Amino acid sequence: MSTWNPENDVDLLSGSEDEEELAMKRDYHGREAILFVVDANLQAGGVERLMEALNIIRTAFISGILVNDKDLIGLIFANTKHSPPPLESNALDSIVMPENCAVFLPLRQLTKPIVEHFLEFMGEVETQFADKYGLAEPDGCGRFDLMIRLCIELLEKCGKKLNNAKIAYLTDVSTPHPSSSNHFQAALQKASDLEGKEFEFHVIPMVDDFDYEPFYKEFITLSRAIELDAFQVPDAQMLREILADRKLKQDFLRRCLGHFSFYLGPDLSMSVQYYNYFQRRAYPRKVQILRRDNSVVRSKRVITVQKKDEESEEILHEYQIKTTGGWYSCNVGGKNLRISMDQLNHVRNLHKPRMMLLGFKHRSSLPDVTYSKPSNFMYPDDQSIIGSKRLFRALWERCLAREKIAICLFMCKRKSIPRYVALVPVEAPDKEEEKGYRSLLCGDGFKIVYLPESKHIRHIDMFDWNETANTASDEGVEFFQKIIKKLRVDYQPNLINDPTLDALQSNLLALSLDFSTDSKGIDNLLDSTQQDKRIEKFLPIYEEIFDAEVEPAKKRAAKSVTAGASAPKMPKIDEEQLKSLEFVNDLIKDKRLISCTATQLQLILEHHFGCKMAKSTTKAKMVAQIEELSV
Repeated sequence: MSTWNPENDVDLLSGSEDEEELAMKRDYHGREAILFVVDANLQAGGVERLMEALNIIRTAFISGILVNDKDLIGLIFANTKHSPPPLESNALDSIVMPENCAVFLPLRQLTKPIVEHFLEFMGEVETQFADKYGLAEPDGCGRFDLMIRLCIELLEKCGKKLNNAKIAYLTDVSTPHPSSSNHFQAALQKASDLEGKEFEFHVIPMVDDFDYEPFYKEFITLSRAIELDAFQVPDAQMLREILADRKLKQDFLRRCLGHFSFYLGPDLSMSVQYYNYFQRRAYPRKVQILRRDNSVVRSKRVITVQKKDEESEEILHEYQIKTTGGWYSCNVGGKNLRISMDQLNHVRNLHKPRMMLLGFKHRSSLPDVTYSKPSNFMYPDDQSIIGSKRLFRALWERCLAREKIAICLFMCKRKSIPRYVALVPVEAPDKEEEKGYRSLLCGDGFKIVYLPESKHIRHIDMFDWNETANTASDEGVEFFQKIIKKLRVDYQPNLINDPTLDALQSNLLALSLDFSTDSKGIDNLLDSTQQDKRIEKFLPIYEEIFDAEVEPAKKRAAKSVTAGASAPKMPKIDEEQLKSLEFVNDLIKDKRLISCTATQLQLILEHHFGCKMAKSTTKAKMVAQIEELSV
């Protein structure tokens, strides 16, 4: 992964001590900002392409307000003829506005009024955009370098600390200026300003056959301080999907779950950090509300100590103590042993969060699927041990070449139980095997697979688990075990949507913004045709082991009871049958006592239970009495 490629990142070994300290002290606490810049030239061939770009921004706005509304989002129109003020006109007091640029939304946290304002603007784009913003004259080319300077000013003067700032430029023009003009060289010089400010620039082509060669290839490589040959032409459609779906595309460094040291030997260790593969879906928090006044219930943990009288068990003394002042008591050898919370915390904190290498095993010794615990991913970090990225890369490449996995003892956080894990080296997927852009979010590194313990393993006997209904032979059971192994799905959590959360989001949008969305639910599961191909070769064996299936004869439908016709009669119950207690119990079990006459119910009470009730007693009371006596 580019975040720990030694060719780009491990330059700190030759730097000064001050540079090393700055690199180790770097923190990732801050906000993510994305500034959309829409080229007005999109309206040249019609409003359809401009509406497509605005729809992408609309999707990003909605996903941002649902998932993380603390991120800052702004919108600028470039190469415009007019520059109308934004909704907040005083937001540009400290900004020098260049020509041929219009700020629709300065960098702000997303709120409902902002999203509603953008949705109202989208409804007027087709009729009013040309009059309100227009296109720069004479050739639709504004100053690209001044537009970049405006973006830098908006990012710097947003009033928030940023740890990840992006400029997304949506256009369909391959070069902002002719290559022979002075404006072309001035635009290239602005790339160095972006590299110094650590602002990422992304061009989002609105056409699939976009040419990067005239301008943007050199501009992007200069802004990222990489070689010109290292630039790879991205897929335009995939870039548009990534920009629109901001629910999953979060910054890589913000998903870190923790830092720890990975000990390879007595005198060899490196600094690493581990992550979730994707950011967890955030459901709304549960809130308890009082029915009387709808106030929120606030609960506090209180520890109360009581002293009781041994004989009367009356409370003689009662007082509250703090959590740190509590204790645990147990009887050991007839004596009461009291353990304080400080002693208990001292035992829990015997070891710091760390990982220890135990050995290596071949990749084939680990099953393809383990159901113990969801896996994590591990990447290096130079903030505490300089050179960890280079050592991590060497270990990763060696494990890949020899098809080995590392068995380690891992303690992820304080006061946790150490677990045995397997570090499986994984590579970024090839472009030919990609199912979508979401698979690109995984890079090179180690997948942390939590190995199951003895209490997690359960053995099921396939021959006895359903013995009453399983009439197949041993050969047939083994055959279907093979079939079940073939009918599998390569589970990728990034390709499966949460239908519950999608329904919740659509309800929130319908309630707040008054429009409905199409919830597709789980729409990325494996196609059933691939499952058919996997078991196609087993069909001849199935016909040999099992007999041909005989379709059962269809039963004749019962005639419906017409109006006025009598229902089918139940067989009559005689007195000889009622003298059998077993027959009476069957009647009670089948709830058929109510079908007996009052005389028959009196006979059951007198003969079996020695009870006699008045003749005026209703049948319901006699049935209830029989059921009560039979229990």
